[in-house]
Amino acid sequence: MRIASWNVNSVRTRLDQVLTWLQQEQPELLCLQETKVADELFPHAAFEQIGYRCAISGQKAYNGVALVGRVPLDDVQIGFEALLPGDAEAAALGEQKRVISALVDGVRVLNLYVPNGSGLSSEKYPYKLAWLACLRRYLAQQERQGDPLCMLGDFNIGPEDRDLPDPARDTGGIMASPPEREALRALLGDRLTDVFRVFEPERGHWSWWDYRSGAWERDQGWRIDHIYLCEQLLGCATGCVIHKHTRANPQPSDHAPVVVNLAWPPDGDGDEGEDF
Repeated sequence: MRIASWNVNSVRTRLDQVLTWLQQEQPELLCLQETKVADELFPHAAFEQIGYRCAISGQKAYNGVALVGRVPLDDVQIGFEALLPGDAEAAALGEQKRVISALVDGVRVLNLYVPNGSGLSSEKYPYKLAWLACLRRYLAQQERQGDPLCMLGDFNIGPEDRDLPDPARDTGGIMASPPEREALRALLGDRLTDVFRVFEPERGHWSWWDYRSGAWERDQGWRIDHIYLCEQLLGCATGCVIHKHTRANPQPSDHAPVVVNLAWPPDGDGDEGEDF
């Protein structure tokens, strides 16, 4: 089973690119972030024409997440409130459409668009930290349900210095501040592992290149799009790659897809060991 994450920075603007990529790569599930479209305007028909069905949580012009699958999407859950009913902070944070999950072949796939935070002095920075704290509570509830978990998306955090283009300059700033990194480590705990780093331990691998300052041309990106697996799924992982070439498309998203391949279901009924 192949699962992908891609911040497309407007699904309608880059619809042709997404459809082309899906037809070429044929993942079982593509998780989109920053769809930037209200639910009633989401382009369901275009995906259905190539054999994919969508579960969505959208918002006009901002945010938005979607699950695009060619396998059934069961028990779709939207927002933090799905597992934290009565949590007033979860309800308030849920006003921004950033969380969606579903069961896919028995795996709970959780697709996230973590707030950026803007800057350390911005009011959006404590919002980001509160959002991550709420995610930690949400994950504690999810663990009680017992489903194997694949958590992925745009985390807007470079977890380690090897995920930054210039650690001496960037460490300590937004997306690499100690509170952000500590919040991420706390919610991962001992349960979830960054699968990309299992296969690619070296620096120099990026998933996002700022549109400004010639970041793409200089290959000065950040690795802020992640896929985290529970121990059960980690043992089934056969590879994880960033599809960097998509960033060279005309009018590209500033992010590239990240794809994990899982030999799942473990009894051998699923696709195993596919090439990327």
